[in-house]
Amino acid sequence: MTPEDQEETQPLLQPPGGSAPRGRRVFLAAFAAALGPLSFGFALGYSSPAIPSLRRAAPPAPHLDEDLTAAQNLWMLLGGRLLTGLACGIASLVAPVYISEIAYPEVRGLLGSCVQLMVVTGILLAYLAGWVLEWRWLAVLGCVPPSFMLLLMCFMPETPRFLLSQHKRQEAMAAMQFLWGYAQGWEEPPLGAQHQDFHVAQLWRPGVYKPFIIGISLMAFQQLSGVNAVMFYAETIFEEAKFKDSSLASVVVGVIQVLFTATAALIMDRAGRRLLLTLSGVVMVFSTSAFGAYFKLTEGGPSNSSHVDLPALVSMEPADTNVGLAWLAVGSMCLFLAGFAVGWGPIPWLLMSEIFPLHVKGVATGVCVLTNWFMAFLVTKEFSSLMEVLRPYGAFWLASAFCIFGVLFTLACVPETKGKTLEQITAHFEGR
Repeated sequence: MTPEDQEETQPLLQPPGGSAPRGRRVFLAAFAAALGPLSFGFALGYSSPAIPSLRRAAPPAPHLDEDLTAAQNLWMLLGGRLLTGLACGIASLVAPVYISEIAYPEVRGLLGSCVQLMVVTGILLAYLAGWVLEWRWLAVLGCVPPSFMLLLMCFMPETPRFLLSQHKRQEAMAAMQFLWGYAQGWEEPPLGAQHQDFHVAQLWRPGVYKPFIIGISLMAFQQLSGVNAVMFYAETIFEEAKFKDSSLASVVVGVIQVLFTATAALIMDRAGRRLLLTLSGVVMVFSTSAFGAYFKLTEGGPSNSSHVDLPALVSMEPADTNVGLAWLAVGSMCLFLAGFAVGWGPIPWLLMSEIFPLHVKGVATGVCVLTNWFMAFLVTKEFSSLMEVLRPYGAFWLASAFCIFGVLFTLACVPETKGKTLEQITAHFEGR
């Protein structure tokens, strides 16, 4: 075993006597880091009347939202969204990694799931605020979470694992003392074991290529599940079900996501990642299949959809029958969102932060985040064309097939990380 392997498989953060740390500042540090995803979610939830197609962006830095509030034309709005999107990508990469490295195994699932919880909470808050605030004031309100994040992170330490890998023992001990309340009995990496940069040749090591495959695959399956397509249809489905105020669809969607993501966070360290991913995938298989059945029975999609550019397809069913079938779509949508929020929403981000060795974590998590955003862009861009080729029911049944593949991949390839240190997870992939 090389010194580098020893460094990354020893339980560096195992407390003396095996007891769990008692310090609670780790929760404050996790909250501070998760404020970035909260602001990200807030930006996802509001749209500019001038450019509603630019709904996906994030403001992890206060001055970025200021650019939006000061925008006087389309190009300024595009520039502001570009900057917030760039900062959003950084926040979605760094926050999960920081939280996973400061959290001890007993609560890592809880704290790691808070990243996704903050995102969906931000979305819900933006939906609610959008009822009473004009879009510029929403951008101003979006400055609040990243401002608090900037302030709090000034007082948060670097992760002990990173400091130990750099052989900065005193700084690491101080960080441990701050986060957990004591720093006695912690092991230092072997002498001569220096932190190494990532090299392409390292991809041949099982401890690197195995988590690479898992991380990238989970991100791809998350987007191929059809979550964006379901979200696009939400308001239209509620209109078909004869809701008096179809704008309530956004709030209903937000509430479901928050409630079930919070549930997932609370049970993550008890149920485990594999079980929740599997159950979540099974629920998504049935719900997307039912969604496809709805479109098949109505011979197309909702005729008044403003989200997907499809020819208006006139249903031959009576109006009362259409309303009843629309309730099938409402139930399928709510079931899908609940299933997604319990597993495939938060867990790919959590596992991404857990499975990679320290010396490749920066590059590896970057590739995973890039995969997620690229697949989100690809699915969103091409879903309309896919529905024209396969019809709407065929597109959702294809999403159901991808959900099945995701479940099978989980059962075959994804290890359980519940209760394990990051070093033990690395040792698992190395075969030790």
